[in-house]
Amino acid sequence: MNDISPDTSPDTKPGASSDRTAEDRTAEDRTEEELRTALEALAGGVRPAPDAYRTARGDWLRRERRRRLVLVVLITVVFTLATLIGLWVLNQTPSDPGVIFSGSGGTVAGTGPG
Repeated sequence: MNDISPDTSPDTKPGASSDRTAEDRTAEDRTEEELRTALEALAGGVRPAPDAYRTARGDWLRRERRRRLVLVVLITVVFTLATLIGLWVLNQTPSDPGVIFSGSGGTVAGTGPG
């Protein structure tokens, strides 16, 4: 592959590679330090609201209660629907007694021995 990183560029001399790496590290350290200082100054000016935790916790508890309520309602609806469908299916059976066993005796439900 022709991947050329800064440390192994084609015009770099064999002895100058370590010097350039040290310079890059120094520049990176300086940039990192300047960025850290800027972010600390920016973060130092931020003040949280006095009741931020209480508000966030209240919002979270409200969402949790709502989620549980929706789950309970959904389970209730599914259970009720399944029960109603089952009762409807059981109600659709024919009212006249059907033949359970059609053997040689012609046994009809309810007229067998015993």
